[in-house]
Amino acid sequence: MLVPDPKTVRILLTRYATLKIAQAERERATAARELEDVSYTLCVLMGCTSVEDAITKADALLLDAGRGRADTSGKEGETGLSLAV
Repeated sequence: MLVPDPKTVRILLTRYATLKIAQAERERATAARELEDVSYTLCVLMGCTSVEDAITKADALLLDAGRGRADTSGKEGETGLSLAV
């Protein structure tokens, strides 16, 4: 199974949240269309049919990705990068 790129997921979640806030403050047709597009993209990327499920899966993916980085720190060097040249 392919796993979405965490950077892409983070960008989409940030855009989704920004648009939801903008719509709550002042409804605009352009923002509503963009919110619909971002919601659809999140659903496709996460393999879900509802945006709520997609957000839940995206949050879990980012949490796992964060744990993966924490697990590698200190093994090779301070940054987790190989010291080999």
